[in-house]
Amino acid sequence: MSIIPEPESPKRAVFLGTSLADLAAFPPEARQKAGKDIGDLQAGRMPPDWKPMPTVGAGTGEVRVQGKRAFRVFFVARFHEAIYILHAFEKKSQATARRDIELGRTRYQALVRARAEGHHGVDGPR
Repeated sequence: MSIIPEPESPKRAVFLGTSLADLAAFPPEARQKAGKDIGDLQAGRMPPDWKPMPTVGAGTGEVRVQGKRAFRVFFVARFHEAIYILHAFEKKSQATARRDIELGRTRYQALVRARAEGHHGVDGPR
């Protein structure tokens, strides 16, 4: 008799600060692509177009959504309880704007502090 293990349930996605509203403001095609990529992360798969972002924080990555315009989503997938979405934004130049990196870094640092204090909730750090 063969026992087929049940698939692991996907990790929840926790959107920090304004990241959910920022993602919702993406154009429909970019929003759909970013949503699929976040779904991949929740299922334990890396999305097809991403890169590590150590300047934001250890274990942070960036989903890259290309089209007529470029959009990015900073995420942390290394924690067992959830995928954390730090920041979602439109990229307007070749280099990522300092303010976007700083915002991602600030939210990352707040997340690490909150986890150290035992807070893993959906509200998370702003």
